Parts: sequence; structure tokens; C-alpha cells
Amino acid sequence: MEQENEFDALHEHFAFTADARQEPLRVDKFLMNRIENATRNKIQQAAVAGSIIVNDQPVKSNYRVKGGDVVRVLLTHPPHENLLVPEEMPLDIVYEDNALLVVNKPAGLVVHPGHGNYSGTLINGLLHHFGQLPKNSNDRPGLVHRIDKDTSGLLVVAKTENAMAHLAQQFHDKSSERQYLALVWGDVADAKGIVDGHLGRDPKNRLLMTVFPDADQGKHAVTHYEVVERFGYVTLVRCVLETGRTHQIRAHMKHIGHTLFNDARYGGDKILKGTTFTKYKQFVDNCLKQMPRQALHAQTLGFVHPESGKKMAFSCPLPEDFEGVLTKWRNYAQHQRLGNSR
Repeated sequence: MEQENEFDALHEHFAFTADARQEPLRVDKFLMNRIENATRNKIQQAAVAGSIIVNDQPVKSNYRVKGGDVVRVLLTHPPHENLLVPEEMPLDIVYEDNALLVVNKPAGLVVHPGHGNYSGTLINGLLHHFGQLPKNSNDRPGLVHRIDKDTSGLLVVAKTENAMAHLAQQFHDKSSERQYLALVWGDVADAKGIVDGHLGRDPKNRLLMTVFPDADQGKHAVTHYEVVERFGYVTLVRCVLETGRTHQIRAHMKHIGHTLFNDARYGGDKILKGTTFTKYKQFVDNCLKQMPRQALHAQTLGFVHPESGKKMAFSCPLPEDFEGVLTKWRNYAQHQRLGNSR
């Protein structure tokens, strides 16, 4: 038993059952679609080590997965205690007191250690800054909620056990307030709208979330959206979360036909709306280079302070890459309107 526990501490275990309609696909590619931040080289190394198991038999990386196959993989990772190491890094702290702090997270910064991101995360920086923080139910110091690596914006962090409990309850009760700005493909028809759809892991690609018709396959999720500015082929919208599911805005907006601009995982890094003109393609390519991540920013955050009982509200400006892309689209849309009026 001790030997098994030691083995478990040195590996991450993933198991997937291939959909019955799965077309034959190399097992390394199959796993790349399902394990976040796993490199093909690491998966192939696991195959060489005999750590990719299909239907209880080790396979090579060129094995082709078929419908109904049960695929398991063991990937080495550092022991858990080695992940929560304090690391010096700049933190954009918007507000701080004895109970909590609000931080403006830049795009590209992972919130907590996990597969493929064992260091350099926000938690590593927070531990260097504060020394010790209370842990949430997942043993993550200070975290009340999280945002994706390539999403920028506001996070509240608990500094005491009492603050952790009170803030976590507010997020659970949906009494906290979170507003995001998102640039999406297409001209959103309605000025306001609600996306109400259960979110769950896509059966064909576990790195994606998708909308299911009922709760049997996903968790209830509600996103309210409102058009802020129209640019013709893309639209700036404000999204208010009623729930806080993984990739909620990204999956919900794709579901209604308005994938986030440059959201590579959900297909937004290609031209989804617009012309076939070479100049337009060059313009879009320049925008994609200006903002090499999904156009999503957690702009405002509100909650009741766990000690004073006062309503707290915070807002942060759009980062430079987002603002730059909006300027490009604004100028492009204005140029198009002037051209059409002649």
C-alpha cells in the first residue's frame, strides 16, 4: 500500500473513454486533445515508458484509438508539496486590507499550479508576498475563484480563514458581482440577451466545454450579455456571470454563434466573419498578433466585505493589447462607413 501511495504521488492519472463514433486517431493526438498543457513529446515519452494503457494493455504512441476504447495515461509530475513554493513576481494589487486583497491578473499568468504549470503561477507569487494564506476546499491558498490563464482582470484573494469562508459562500450563493468585457466575432443581433445552457466537457475534446440540453450532461450556467459597441464583423459585449463555470463565457458565446476573438481553443483565431479580400485578411492577422489570446477581460468585481459588511466594488481598465485591438477595429469600422457613404 505504501508503494502505491508513493507511485500515486509521482504521477498524474487521466482516463478517457472514446466516444462510440470516434474515428481512428493516434493515441498521442487523442490525448493532446484532452490533457491541458501536455506536450506531444511528454505523451510520447509516457508511451515509451509503457504508461499509456488502452483496454488494460500498454500501447505505443502510434496506436489508433477506436470507439469505446478506454485510454489511461500516467504522467510524472512534482510532488504536491513542491508545487506551492513562494516565487518573487510583480503583483498588481488593486486593494488590500487585513482580510483580503484584490489583484489585477495579467493575461498569460496561470492562477494556480497544475499539470504543465508547476511554477510561476499567481499562487506562487502570492505565497512569496504573504508567506501563508488559508487554503480552499481544493488546497489552493487564498483562492476564492479563478480566471483562465489568457483572461486578464480582477480576482479577490482571501487572507484569513473567515474571509475565505464568507467570500466562498457569496460566490456559491451567486451574490458576488462579476462583469467581463469580450470582443466576439459577428454582429450580435440583440442589444441584450441571456444564454442559459448546461455546461460540461465536450465528449470529443475534453479541453473544451460545450452546452448540453439538460443537467444530465452538464452543470447549470447562465450568462447575461449586453452590446457595448459594434464594429461590423466583431462586437464588443459586456457579460455578467450568474454562475461561474469553467470557460463559461467562451463556451456560451460560441454556442450562440459569437466565438470570442482570437480564442484559439474555440476556433476564434480564424476569420469567422468578414470578406475574402487580402487587405481584410492582413488587417485581421495584425489584430491577432496585437492580442495573441482570447479577447476577454474581467473588468469589475463586487462583493460584501466579510468583516465590515460593506459593499465593495472594483474596476480595472482594459490592458494595452485589448485596447489596441479595439482601436484597430474602431478605425476599420469608421473607414468602412465612410467608404459606404460616398
